[in-house]
Amino acid sequence: MTEHSEHRQQSLTTATEARGLEALISRAARAGKGAAPVERWNPDFCGDLDMEIKADGTWFYLGTPIGRMPLVQLFSSVLRKDADGRTYLVTPVERVGIRVADAPFIAVEMDVSGTGDAQIITFRTNVGDVVEAGPERPLRFVDESETGGLKPYVLVRGRLEALVARPVMYELVGHGEEIEIGGKTMFAVRSNGAVFAIMPADQLKRLSA
Repeated sequence: MTEHSEHRQQSLTTATEARGLEALISRAARAGKGAAPVERWNPDFCGDLDMEIKADGTWFYLGTPIGRMPLVQLFSSVLRKDADGRTYLVTPVERVGIRVADAPFIAVEMDVSGTGDAQIITFRTNVGDVVEAGPERPLRFVDESETGGLKPYVLVRGRLEALVARPVMYELVGHGEEIEIGGKTMFAVRSNGAVFAIMPADQLKRLSA
């Protein structure tokens, strides 16, 4: 049996427990050293895996929550979202699809330093990523038509975003200010020299009335 065949028998798509997944991914991931260079890998698609990231950031495998944070962090280091809109676990030799209910990460903490154009907003995600919002890691704000609420996202890497947790969102909005953007007064936040519009200032005033 060739080495390639042996590897295929240990494929992500035939793994029956999280321990088997961990063993395979650990051969590709730089555990504890940040994300693996998944953008440089172009492996074949090997099917879908019964794994899902729920809207609250909890990871499930075979319908059961993955309770071991080191394992979740390991999986998160080989995540990639492709142009087809789907999210995959990627190793140098395999690419398998997983389900993501909303964003793959949750921004659970933020820090603000500096003021004005020098202000920097830094987020920490539930899997340990530290991200400075700015031109390369933009913030975007989505209106939730069902609830009338607001959902902020920050780009973490590639096409992968973190949903800003609601308590952190309130803190973030607390640093907003009225800024002229394209001739219109917007309520917005600044970070790393970039300005991110939240909503028109007059809309905010109506909501606050």
